[in-house]
Amino acid sequence: MSSDSPVADQTDHPGEAIAVTAAGAVPWRINKEELEVLLIHRPRYDDWSWPKGKIDPGETIPECAIREVEEEIGLQAPLGIPLPPIHYHVPAGLKVVHYWAVDVDGAALLPDGKEVDSVMWCSPAKAANLLSNPSDVDPLEHLVAAHERGELKTWPLLIVRHAKAKPRSSWTKAEGDRPLAATGTRQAQAVGRLLRTWKPARVVSSPWLRCVATIAPYAKATDAKVKLHDSLTEHRHARSPHKTAAVVESLFDKQRPVALCTHRPALPTVFAQLGKHMNSRLRALLPSSDPFMAPGEIIVCHVAHGSKNKVVAVERFRPFDD
Repeated sequence: MSSDSPVADQTDHPGEAIAVTAAGAVPWRINKEELEVLLIHRPRYDDWSWPKGKIDPGETIPECAIREVEEEIGLQAPLGIPLPPIHYHVPAGLKVVHYWAVDVDGAALLPDGKEVDSVMWCSPAKAANLLSNPSDVDPLEHLVAAHERGELKTWPLLIVRHAKAKPRSSWTKAEGDRPLAATGTRQAQAVGRLLRTWKPARVVSSPWLRCVATIAPYAKATDAKVKLHDSLTEHRHARSPHKTAAVVESLFDKQRPVALCTHRPALPTVFAQLGKHMNSRLRALLPSSDPFMAPGEIIVCHVAHGSKNKVVAVERFRPFDD
């Protein structure tokens, strides 16, 4: 039996430790006004599946998904909405595979020829019949339901809390010039790698040094446009929180991927404004108690296109913890 072959599993895995973590995606497109999904054929297992693979040391789960999709089918595309993870047993123990929807959007696909020797575009119904692992149908059904609700095609709005800064107690100069700590510098690099998972072309940030330094690795690596807003600083937020809220609201205007970097004291105002664009279930996923987010943590809001700025999914990731 191969190391990735599912083992007959009759339990719901309550409390069972995860032995293997993997991530991947369900690629999709609209062809002649019909939804299609992409299956891959893996010669090693002679099965039909979704692009996926095991996490590498030091890698976040979203980074794993992006890497595996690129390695297996040559697709460089940002992750879309999260799909339900699946669990099944392999000889090593319980395996979890985290999935996201990925909009292929006309991109050319280049199967690697080794792990993947063939790909097939087909209807969701055909895919459900061809999938070798029955549990792989779960993320497919979620994707189809999102499509039917008009919530599959989305763009990401990301909130970043700046990385760890030097302590206030040890800084005697201007507060806006307080730099990142050594840990924060490493966090900023990790933030930069994780942001590439969603590829925001714009970054809106507080002009204070610790925020600018947090988003700098990403901006330098991608040539993303950076706009600095005084209303995102701690001091301006304390005086005029409605102006901070206005900056958050303006992020919805262009309906394109965007990241916002700000400070802990401003986060309640940020989340209150974002909450106006989502239902109560999603609002409950937003942090509600101090410190709201860890330094360098990222919250991803997936906004449906053509939906009057409706947030349809929320995720949280901490790329680096020291």
